Amino acid sequence: MDDELPILKVEDFRVYFPITLGIIFQRQVGSVKAVDGVSFSIKKGGTLGLVGESGSGKTTLGLAILRLVKATSGKVWFEGQALDELSNQDQRAFSRRMQIIFQDPFASLNPRMTIGNIIGDPLQVGNILKGKAKYAKVRELMESVRLNPALVNRYPHQLSGGQRQRVGIARALALEPTFIVCDEPVSALDVSIQAQILTLLEDLQHRLNLTFLFISHDLSVVRHISDRIAVMYLGKIVELSDTVSLFKTPLHPYTKALLAAVHTIDPQREHNRKRLVLEGDVPDPANPPIGCNFCTRCPVAISICHELEPKFREVGQAHWAACHLIGQTAESISAEYHNQSKSRV
Repeated sequence: MDDELPILKVEDFRVYFPITLGIIFQRQVGSVKAVDGVSFSIKKGGTLGLVGESGSGKTTLGLAILRLVKATSGKVWFEGQALDELSNQDQRAFSRRMQIIFQDPFASLNPRMTIGNIIGDPLQVGNILKGKAKYAKVRELMESVRLNPALVNRYPHQLSGGQRQRVGIARALALEPTFIVCDEPVSALDVSIQAQILTLLEDLQHRLNLTFLFISHDLSVVRHISDRIAVMYLGKIVELSDTVSLFKTPLHPYTKALLAAVHTIDPQREHNRKRLVLEGDVPDPANPPIGCNFCTRCPVAISICHELEPKFREVGQAHWAACHLIGQTAESISAEYHNQSKSRV
């Protein structure tokens, strides 16, 4: 595969959860739009950071890409193949190359299984290795995540949080994947342990040529590990750019609000940091606002923001955003509104 081509491409991806009434004869009365028309791509060996508030749809998006949650519509291409067009046998083969590291390193591990059995379970289930060969591979995986192989017969409750997360990482590596969804893998850990796990992930990425979708609500963590960042709000990506550009010149009002909340260790910069407090709560995803999803909390919203949904478009060199007030004149906004009104008729 050409390294310049994306290893993962997501196009107009939607995940809606039905809202039903009735006990016996259920009828759908609405939908929770957890993921609503998301598009992006990740190049081989890269890391796309996905950030946003709780409830923005980040985890649902990651799970749906791995087909652990059923998508409503849209397409996912992995290594050039459309996943929804694969046979069941091919889907199983592709699923081995797409793995996940879960957020909670305790809840995601079976408390009745030893560390060796947890890490070796994917090898056993997939009939890849058994017996002595499997346990040799398990010890190799433990060493690769800097976990003492002497812990192979311990149980999860006998390990620290950092050690448990290393077990989760080793399990994800067991089938030699090329793409891993990291679902807030350090949010439940102490700060010092977070740094160790992030360093480990970077080392593994370089050694094994892994591609990451790194989900987090912590911009400082995402900045450290990601080469590109997508900002998500209420089921939609509102800004997408390389990491340096996003932190240097954020364009979307929501991105600016998130960055304004990030503390710095420089006293002078911290003193000069502009505070931007968003008013109100995140709208109900079952009843999103008309127009821009962010219009009810945006400090610079104008009337058209409450009437017309902004297009997600390229506003700079590989810099995408969905906002009427970025790079558009009043005339172009008016023309866009006119054209969308005609299409509705």
